[in-house]
Amino acid sequence: MEPISVLIVDDHKLFREGLRSLLNSIPDIVAVGDAANGQEGIEQAEALQPDIILMDIQMPIVNGIEATRRIFSTSPHIGVIMVTMFEDDDSVFAAMRAGAKGYMLKHADQKEMLNAIRAVASGEAVFSPGIARRLIKYFQDLHFSSPVEVKQIFPELTDRERQVLELIAQGYSNTEIAQKCFLSSKTVRNHVSNIFSKLQVADRAQAIVRARQAGMGLS
Repeated sequence: MEPISVLIVDDHKLFREGLRSLLNSIPDIVAVGDAANGQEGIEQAEALQPDIILMDIQMPIVNGIEATRRIFSTSPHIGVIMVTMFEDDDSVFAAMRAGAKGYMLKHADQKEMLNAIRAVASGEAVFSPGIARRLIKYFQDLHFSSPVEVKQIFPELTDRERQVLELIAQGYSNTEIAQKCFLSSKTVRNHVSNIFSKLQVADRAQAIVRARQAGMGLS
């Protein structure tokens, strides 16, 4: 079985040399090249076609996010792992949108780094534990949107109408909504009619689609 080929792209020479030394000491992984900036990384990725690229974010000439985007557009089979000091949400999601398959912090230990390379080479996506926790929290926050956030999505609805729409999106019938909200069936029907009119939808199915696209009804 051929070893996993890795290209190291980082503007810190000592970091590149340290990674290269580590990787070349592992039987199933080999460092096939390194680059000091994003433009060199793009060129070497095209020439070497490595299995994995370990990519820094902040580099001269072309940064790691843009380099990843260009590499992914021409060679989507190459697995790019961002290896950086930055763990802010903007950097993480920019890397994901660019096509990165992993995001590791530079202070990760050797075992984490090697496991990440092997995982991405086998087709998985991988994130360091701290980044993974941030991603989970981010999507949980989206999943459990606060009333203020939902109100911003559908400002034309009243608080009660948003509550009814949330229950519609969860699949409840008018009778069930009336019971849960302690309302009369007629009042619920009026709310539903107002929701359809304000959202400009023809029926319950369309209302559910609109609501779920906005993140409602997912709990």
